[in-house]
Amino acid sequence: MANILEVKDLCKTYVIDKRQNNVLKNVNFQLEEGDMVAIMGPSGSGKSTLLYSVSGMDVPTSGTVLFDGKEITGLTANEMAQVRLDEMGFIFQQMYMMKNLTIMDNILLPAIESKKSDESRKEKVERAEELMRKLSIIDVADNDINEVSGGQLQRACICRSMMNRPKLLFADEPTGALNRSSSREVMEELVKLNSEGTTIMMVTHDAKVAAKCKRVLYIVDGNIKGEYVAPTEDGISENDRERRLNHWLMDLGW
Repeated sequence: MANILEVKDLCKTYVIDKRQNNVLKNVNFQLEEGDMVAIMGPSGSGKSTLLYSVSGMDVPTSGTVLFDGKEITGLTANEMAQVRLDEMGFIFQQMYMMKNLTIMDNILLPAIESKKSDESRKEKVERAEELMRKLSIIDVADNDINEVSGGQLQRACICRSMMNRPKLLFADEPTGALNRSSSREVMEELVKLNSEGTTIMMVTHDAKVAAKCKRVLYIVDGNIKGEYVAPTEDGISENDRERRLNHWLMDLGW
């Protein structure tokens, strides 16, 4: 499989009160097409900064990010915004949606804004409905965002993130604001999307969530200290997957 993302010697430094804070220090990793990778580490280790820096939401201090074979670190703000809209999808812990729009209209927004294709509005609505059926929220399409559960709202955010058929889906603590039941439902949907070919990179503090990923990168003080590759043999239970990951994390000081 080809690499969809290649990160080389990535650094991010903030200057606060004339003091340098080196949040990322020469980070290197790759994501293959179809991969599903979790970024884990203690609070303040640089997890979210890494996700924002490789997705173009933040500008790295130095280093290179190749997305689908193209360097994106040198793009202008407008060019990067277009790449994020047309070729990337985003899910966050806080489920940002327009309060004055229905669930359906919120999901449609990226497709309406994108100039990627000449699809009609009818075709875009049909794709939104297909995604909502797949994630079992078609029955709340006309609801306001305050008329649905947290789990339904996050599944709507997943639908929105998939509207422009992204090459890579970024998720920052996608289950962090959900209860355990809703968290399990959302992760089941993300695993399903990954099995259908969507590449996913997510930040999480939850080993139960990370255990569903194919790889886990562990970051401490801005450096990737280890990589875990999930077992692929048949017959391994969810509990066993989580137990193996927890043992690995504890060995790294989790």
